[in-house]
Amino acid sequence: MNQLEEGADMNPTADTKVHDLVERYPYLLDFLAGYAPEFAKLKNPVLYNTVARVATLEAAAKMADTSLESLLDELRTQIATHEIIAEETAGTGGAPAVDPALRLKRQEKLKEIIRRLHDGADVSEVKADFDALATAVDSLEIATMEQALIAEGMPVADVQRLCDVHVSVFKESLEAAAAATPSPTISDDHPVALYERENRIAEKLVVELRAAVSDGSIEAISTGLERLAPLATHYRRKENQLFPALERHGIEGPTKVMWGLDDDIIGRLKTAGALARSGDAASLRAMLPELLTMIDDMIYKEEKILFPTALQVITDAEWQGMAAGDAEIGYAWIEGPAVTATPSSTETGTSAHADAEGPMLLPLPTGALSLEQLDLMLRALPFDVSYVDEHDRVRFYSEGERVFPRSPGAIGREVRNCHPPASLEKVEEILAAFKAGEKDSAEFWIEIQSRFIHIRYLAMRDAGGEYKGCLEVVHDATHVRTLEGQRRLVNW
Repeated sequence: MNQLEEGADMNPTADTKVHDLVERYPYLLDFLAGYAPEFAKLKNPVLYNTVARVATLEAAAKMADTSLESLLDELRTQIATHEIIAEETAGTGGAPAVDPALRLKRQEKLKEIIRRLHDGADVSEVKADFDALATAVDSLEIATMEQALIAEGMPVADVQRLCDVHVSVFKESLEAAAAATPSPTISDDHPVALYERENRIAEKLVVELRAAVSDGSIEAISTGLERLAPLATHYRRKENQLFPALERHGIEGPTKVMWGLDDDIIGRLKTAGALARSGDAASLRAMLPELLTMIDDMIYKEEKILFPTALQVITDAEWQGMAAGDAEIGYAWIEGPAVTATPSSTETGTSAHADAEGPMLLPLPTGALSLEQLDLMLRALPFDVSYVDEHDRVRFYSEGERVFPRSPGAIGREVRNCHPPASLEKVEEILAAFKAGEKDSAEFWIEIQSRFIHIRYLAMRDAGGEYKGCLEVVHDATHVRTLEGQRRLVNW
């Protein structure tokens, strides 16, 4: 489908042409013209129909001497804001329930409230100011506000730290908005229905674990923590499947904030598990009440902010497309729906282009392989690989022996969005060094439970030395580390 067809969504990326973007979202012309003096030239019809047709947003950012990430964040915020207005206009004969100008002013007021919390204002004072707005803020508006704050320079970690506070400030409004606008009816096997089913189990386990903490039984606490462990799968599926879909609709800020909170919860669960194994009852009693409250709060954020926002912006076709990827990552405590396997390119014959002599071979410097052979080889590798192109977009991951989860939602995703906020600085450092030609590899190793994981990042360069992307190679080297001596003969 052509991105310029009526109603088609376009997520601005480094490769997006300026002309294509403005044709899809005409209101961005005025925004860009005011964003930087160099962009005012876009209002010249000749330049708009010539230069803008070939200029990418990456080139435009360089022209304006601004960072590409800042420009993309600003554009996505503008698009998300206009989507809010479009939602309110729908079904009202073109008359928005709230005047667009007033809605934008309200966004500024909401951001000001959060900035005051950031600067240490008293919650009760801020809550009173919010109540004075006399309005019901919905999930999409909160998501837009968080994204705008990040785009304007507030660190993701700070928005994450304030998340519990500002959700408590908006809680009554969220409840009112939810009551006024019932959630759309979804099937029992819809991804959101499955997330909610898992949440009901998580709530029950949290109640049981609270009782175990109250009783002081280390054995009961240890069992409760083990039963909660699959919560990590719930979060990983959300981060690798739902978040990319939201990002395609320009919603990135809230996903970064929530990912950081997810990691905090999982990290605390692991710490609690270690304390339980060591029999440290006093430390468990001290830390578990806060952790269990965090899990309850995350369920609330998912069901009052994340899922309602996703149901507003993600299309039915996209929800249907998530099924296979959801199944690849797995489910927490529940059995997922049966998924019809999507035939691979070799099964559908797209690689064939076969003539009488057999399938076409892909010429390589040291031989030639059919697409089927190449696919089989990559699946058989005793480690997993992921390829990120020169524009920082994920283009491929191997489906064989994986260490970290991947799903089809990762393809085309900005690599920075594939990592939790805590590791972004490291990712930026590696990519910058690769692109500058300062480094060609980066190496790490970590221990996960009893497994030794070796990770390498390799800069991909063409014959002329130009950067063409980054290859991530992850190897579970646990077995290799145990080998000693020599084995010169086959020993099955």
